[in-house]
This record gives sequence, structure tokens and C-alpha cells, in this order.
Amino acid sequence: MRSRYSVVAVSALALALAACGPSEEPAPEASAAPSAAAAPSAAASATPAPSASASASPAAAASATPSPSASPTQVAAAAPAAPVTAPASFAQCGVCHSIQPGQNGIGPSLAGVAGRRAGSVAGFSYTNGMKDLGVSWTDANLDRYLTNPQAMVPGTTMAIGPLSAGDRRAIIAYLKTL
Repeated sequence: MRSRYSVVAVSALALALAACGPSEEPAPEASAAPSAAAAPSAAASATPAPSASASASPAAAASATPSPSASPTQVAAAAPAAPVTAPASFAQCGVCHSIQPGQNGIGPSLAGVAGRRAGSVAGFSYTNGMKDLGVSWTDANLDRYLTNPQAMVPGTTMAIGPLSAGDRRAIIAYLKTL
């Protein structure tokens, strides 16, 4: 008797999970406008077909005509870029640094760091070593700094755990998207 209730409970749970699963159809894009080819078919499926005895007036036919939508180029240009996910190795950076422009933490904001002059974020109090470094954050300089911050900038307050070359490349690639 007890196993019968277990089977029923497991079956009910499986049905509930199946009902909560992902839909078979992809979610529509919020910023994409319907294409000109899709608009008439959508309008046709949403509007019931007129009966043989009913005749449509010219005004009704004109209002059923879809208005032109943005060209695919305009839609693509208007859509915001999908956010890039930070690599797992970036987690230790996020403890001290923000990725939001103008929001400094223990360390300066990393927004726009790629190509920026070292020690130049407004409102952040850098060490003299960082202020006097005189380099821009190129891939090579970022890699060198992430390898050993104290060797590149004596007196820096940045502390970072050891990172593999692959982790450094992933972090640098992510920083270039900010």
C-alpha cells in the first residue's frame, strides 16, 4: 500500500515538473519588430475570415493593411548588446572593483579599463606608484599586472590570488567588454 502512494506521489511530482519546464517555442525578442512578411500572416490568423455573405468596405480593408516596420538593419542597430557573462576567475576582482562607470569601491571602477591610462579614474585615490606608472591598460600590461601586481607597481594595494594564463586571458577579454 505504501509503495502505491509512493508511485502516485512520484508521478504527480513528475507531472508538476514537466508542466514547469521550458516551452517548446523560443521566447520572442522584446526589441525585435515583426517582419513585413510575418505581419500579414499574423494579421490573417488573428482576424476571422469574412463570410461569403459579408463584404468588406474599402475603409476596413485599408485599416487592416499593416504599416511598414523598421528595416532589419534598424532593428539590429537599436537592440542593446547582450550582456557578457564574467568568467568565474573574475569573482575575486568583483570583491573590490565595480564594473559600473563612476562607482569606485576598494579599487577603482573597471568600466572602460581596456585602453585607459593607468591611475586615471576620477575620484579614486591611487598609490603614487600607480599614478606614476605612465602606461595604458593594453592586453600585455593587464596580463603583466594580473600576473604580479606588486612587481609591476611597487607599493600597490591590489592583492590577487594566483591566476593561470587562461584565467588572465578570460579576465582581460571580459574587461574589454566593459
